[in-house]
Amino acid sequence: MKRLNHFLLALLTAFLCIALSPVLAKPPVVYSAMQNLLEQEKWGKQGNAENKELVNAQSPSPYSLLTLKSQASQAESLVEQGKTLYETGQFTEAVKVLQQAAAAFTASRDELKEAMTLSNLCLAYQQLGLWAEAEKAIAQSLKLLHPRENTDTSGHQSQILAQALDMQGQLQLAQGQAEAALTTWQKAADIYQQIGDRSKLTRNRINSAQALQALGLYLQANKVLNEVQQTLTSLPDSLLVATGLRSLGNIRRVVGDLNVSRLVLGKSLEVAKRVQSPKAIAEAQLSLGNTARAQQDIEAALKYYQQAATVSVSSITRIQAHLNLLNLLLEKKEDKDTLALSSQIQSEISSLPPSRTSVYTRIKFAQTLTKLKENTSIDTPSWLNIAQQLSTAIEQAQSLQDRRAESYGMGSLGELYEKTSQFSDAQELTEKALFIAQSINASDIAYQWEWQLGRILKKKGDIKGAIASYNVAYKTLQSLRGDLVAINPDVQFSFRENVEPVYRELVELLLRSDVRVGAVSGTETERSSGSIASFGDASNVADARSLLASPLGKGLANTLLLPQESINQNNLKLARDVIESLQLAELDNFFRSACLNPRQELDPVVDKQDQQAAVIYPIILADRLDIILKLPNQNLHHYKTVIAQADIENTIAELRKNLLNVTATVRVKQQSQQIYDWLIRPAQAELTKNGIKTLVFVLDGELRNIPMAVLYDKQQEKYLVEKYAIALTPGLQLLDPKPLRQVQLNALTAGVSEKRPVEGREFPELQNVPRELKEIKSEVSKSEELLNQQFTQTNLQNKLQTVPFSVVHLATHGEFSSDAENTFILTWDKLIKVKEFDNLLRVSDKNRSNNIQLLVLSACQTAEGDKRAALGLAGIAMRAGVRSTLATLWSIDDRSTTDVMSEFYRQLKAGVNKAEALQRAQLAVFANEKAPYFWAPYVLVGNWL
Repeated sequence: MKRLNHFLLALLTAFLCIALSPVLAKPPVVYSAMQNLLEQEKWGKQGNAENKELVNAQSPSPYSLLTLKSQASQAESLVEQGKTLYETGQFTEAVKVLQQAAAAFTASRDELKEAMTLSNLCLAYQQLGLWAEAEKAIAQSLKLLHPRENTDTSGHQSQILAQALDMQGQLQLAQGQAEAALTTWQKAADIYQQIGDRSKLTRNRINSAQALQALGLYLQANKVLNEVQQTLTSLPDSLLVATGLRSLGNIRRVVGDLNVSRLVLGKSLEVAKRVQSPKAIAEAQLSLGNTARAQQDIEAALKYYQQAATVSVSSITRIQAHLNLLNLLLEKKEDKDTLALSSQIQSEISSLPPSRTSVYTRIKFAQTLTKLKENTSIDTPSWLNIAQQLSTAIEQAQSLQDRRAESYGMGSLGELYEKTSQFSDAQELTEKALFIAQSINASDIAYQWEWQLGRILKKKGDIKGAIASYNVAYKTLQSLRGDLVAINPDVQFSFRENVEPVYRELVELLLRSDVRVGAVSGTETERSSGSIASFGDASNVADARSLLASPLGKGLANTLLLPQESINQNNLKLARDVIESLQLAELDNFFRSACLNPRQELDPVVDKQDQQAAVIYPIILADRLDIILKLPNQNLHHYKTVIAQADIENTIAELRKNLLNVTATVRVKQQSQQIYDWLIRPAQAELTKNGIKTLVFVLDGELRNIPMAVLYDKQQEKYLVEKYAIALTPGLQLLDPKPLRQVQLNALTAGVSEKRPVEGREFPELQNVPRELKEIKSEVSKSEELLNQQFTQTNLQNKLQTVPFSVVHLATHGEFSSDAENTFILTWDKLIKVKEFDNLLRVSDKNRSNNIQLLVLSACQTAEGDKRAALGLAGIAMRAGVRSTLATLWSIDDRSTTDVMSEFYRQLKAGVNKAEALQRAQLAVFANEKAPYFWAPYVLVGNWL
């Protein structure tokens, strides 16, 4: 340890203020598992005032002249005095008084009361960060109780023993020993069950849920808290109830039930106010702020954080509220307020005694100060000051023997050195942090340091080593998949900063290749636009040169990447696997659970099931657009265009805006032609040579928000839908590759045509819905209809549970969003959220659940302003358990919708596969209406066969 401390000191001494490049990946967000300290029912509540440094307490005065009776009476009085001092936050004085009380009970030979007093003394020591003294006190208490464990017939001693075990568990959790705490609390729970103490058993279960949270087992913690929720609501108001509801609300936030979280936390706040506990009030307000922030309700979050900081009499809660407030002020770029608040926190945090909570708080403060330096013009604090915060956190974690917290601190300090380009020191610290994380099997933090090590090696020019580190981080994330969304309460709300970059940066490294760069003549304007890459053979190079020389190529490119050595197939396959895994991780994050199971190998889908289909993976990276192409029975192909991500996204955004304008067809062609040249043109010759009829896209990022059917080939003057059938999938590994079974089309059709005010929103009339449902009925073998008042959740559920429908067709308003809470389908009287919808379609008779071959959502749309809204469409399509989903990216109340749907079913009935059926239906409308607004929004997701 001395050697490590010398190493840290040397690093701090050498720390230089080095100018930074643009902001890199967001630092891992550290969450304190002890954010909400547990109330102990024994004393009613824990103290809330600021901790004070304990001076050397004098030994209690001897009581040799007192009788045993007077000693016991005085001791009980001292216990009451100690309780008052503790509750008012005077922990040092409380310790002195309780030491005297314990000595008095020893003298009077009252071992039970002595044991109880020592347990309470353990709590007071904890508040002062005196862990060795706390351990000694609780050990003495348990030693007094255990020899008499089986001699008590009243149950009183058993109750005291259980309470002592509860306090020992709390001490263990505060020191980072969550597994030991769980074991200890289980012993206490067994006793509470034996003596029938329902209230204390409930508190015990809440404690266990806190330990599960500390271990990152949020789903298990949620299960425990759900079990105690009914008990909590039946108990009278108390700190126990306020704490339990707050814990439940926090867990609900973690698993993504944000509305429920806010409701439960509101109840916790109400109870806390009724029992007049400033501590419980402040902690409920802090939790409400966190949930409001997760809901993007920034003003409410600011209010709750400010209230928590004002009300709190606990320094740690006040600092946590100020820290969260500081982060919000940073986001709002209110530099003056940010600087003042950071200075206040700096002063407050220096007086915190060592604890797991204070360690994580220091780390989070250091990370926030780093963002302050990176994102504002403020020149303070210095990098040395930030490093000292982390060094103090590391030393405290070491003194607590909290290896998990030590790893967090060490890795965060390594990241700080990475940011200041001191890569050798950064690598050494990161490797130490990684070693600690691996030694305690903390995979959820190990992946962060594996990723960090990969970044550092890349910056040092060790690309081979960087790929190896990134690959380990990727595999760790894969192994964590079932718990990834619940590893850290902040991860799901910063998926794009904490998880997604691991996948994308690995792909970027894997798709590097050595190429010659040859200049192409052109004007300076042409040279500023980007580049187009060849497919790897001479004919494609010639095609690319021809394109660049043509009027169409004006402004497209100035540099042609000539093939020197194709990318290793192993690298291409791994890159394709990583992108598929990213798609799956995004959906897991969308649902806050690992709800989708990969079903199969990737290649057999096109190699065996459809040899006239090609799969296209566009991958948007910071400085280029890479494409991986899978053709039947061939190795993977790769091509790319060097172009800034912002330029790609701007083109997509403009195209999306113009697609919604009926009169903007010319502009649509111009913009969609650009995207066609990026995605399709370099591979066009190969697609033609291999007789490809269907293109299956695994789309990335904002490309999901536009229909591929509208991409325009200027040379042939054709939209993509005129050349190919088109389908989308979040990944081949999620597909059931079998073709649509040859069954009669038996459809359940439902819709809402009238204007509806539902849940505070106004949904306009869809006057063509009755006609649409009528047309479908004429095309399918059998159908049942639920229209307007008949289309309720109950009626829909009853129909699905009694009849084995192969098609479910819903002509109603709906919205796809990147937030599962805001992804819904409208029924007559309510909005069915995506998770409820999933449960509806997965009918109770599991043997029939696969009968739904096709789900059609014909009047839905992606949420306006949500760049990742189509994630909700993929979520519905995959989670619903149906084989294929046909939906619209924007809603059209026009007879063209009826025409598309009618023709689609007519083609299905004729035996055409789903992708080709949709292509023919769109072309039927296109023949009479050229504006893409009318025929382009329909997308088929999932199995296209």
